[in-house]
Amino acid sequence: FSPPLDSSWDAAYERELQTFQDIGDAGEIWFGEESMMRIIRWLEKQKVPLDSSVLDIGTGNGVLLVELAKSGYTNLTGIDYSPSAIQLSEKVREKEGMSHIKLKVEDFLAPSAELSGFEICIDKGTYDAISLNPDNAVGKRKQYVRSLCSVLKPEGFFLITSCNWTKEELLNEFREGFEILEELPTPKFCFGGRIGNSVTALVFQRK
Repeated sequence: FSPPLDSSWDAAYERELQTFQDIGDAGEIWFGEESMMRIIRWLEKQKVPLDSSVLDIGTGNGVLLVELAKSGYTNLTGIDYSPSAIQLSEKVREKEGMSHIKLKVEDFLAPSAELSGFEICIDKGTYDAISLNPDNAVGKRKQYVRSLCSVLKPEGFFLITSCNWTKEELLNEFREGFEILEELPTPKFCFGGRIGNSVTALVFQRK
């Protein structure tokens, strides 16, 4: 799995939007069902209050927010810089009758002022996509960390799922302002006799 680069996100969501309108299918869930359940199980295990403010960074089709809402979470916001993604997630939200989920077109690298004070931020694949951007990837990664510091409350939780970065690399990327709380178990794959992780899922806490 590798997320499409910037210009093709809109095209990908345009296709998914069309498909959803035709057959009511929300399309692909990045990293699959299991990665959503991993996030929800962690929140439940931590007894995170159901009214905690949650931001889904790069919400895509919004399916994670719908699952969180089904699990009882009530203060949910999803952002994506692709207008087609937000249109798609609005349709998914309506179909599921989840009108309380807030959705906004936002560029996380230049967040608007009202995007602040979140207790939990979740990222499945958005950091990957941003950090693979051929145009000034290092600068964009640093800006991402700055944005995260501005939207997440001190002591807030950041749950990141990545398929491009190892645990050690992510610890290094987020060392300023964040400390690791735990690594969530993810499926292992075996290649040429070596066992590796295809996906890394970490929970950070903002200092």
